[in-house]
Amino acid sequence: MDKAGYNLTDFLYGLSKKQGGEIIMRGTTLDLKAGAVLFREGDPATRSFLVLKGRLKLGKVHELGKEVLIRYIGPGELAAMITVLEERDYPVTAETVGETRVVGWDRRTMLEIMTKHPQLSINMIRYSTDRLEDLQSRYLELHAEQVEKRIARSLLRIMKQSGRRSGDEIIIDFPISRQELADYTGTTLYTVSRTLSAWEKKGWVKSKRARIIIADPHALVLFSEKV
Repeated sequence: MDKAGYNLTDFLYGLSKKQGGEIIMRGTTLDLKAGAVLFREGDPATRSFLVLKGRLKLGKVHELGKEVLIRYIGPGELAAMITVLEERDYPVTAETVGETRVVGWDRRTMLEIMTKHPQLSINMIRYSTDRLEDLQSRYLELHAEQVEKRIARSLLRIMKQSGRRSGDEIIIDFPISRQELADYTGTTLYTVSRTLSAWEKKGWVKSKRARIIIADPHALVLFSEKV
């Protein structure tokens, strides 16, 4: 499972394999190259999406013109589902991280599918609730935690979403720059660089170019939970 706690069976929970296949077939499948924009903040939300392979980076531009990295989503995760159903504009921009495959449904098709399979509505509510709890946790971290702990928790969160074990180490399985980690954590590039350099000396992480390896996950967890 490639997950932040999710895979395709979570979105299709309670449905048969045949029913799940029919739902996927009713959508439009897109294969996108790295750096492609799936949708832009402020555009009318015409399709909702499910990630089948790869990863999307969701970002939002605040009033000063700086992009804020909201989160990464991977296989089995949803994008813009509620937005499309409520006929609103996309609240974020979705950009691919590496080659990515998604399936998308327009509002009419999704409503037809949900009417035929009410379990999907329950699954989407569960997913939305989990995402809200995740955002609440990040909000509390931003206002109550030391910046080094926030960086540790950001790395651990990303590790759970897309970590790939290699021996005792866990490789974050997509490129993420120090600037992107800073944006995701809500701090500066300088602070992230200084912190990662200190952790490299301790043997906790390895960082080069746009790749980060968690060399000692246990140490990072203990640090993030230290009072």
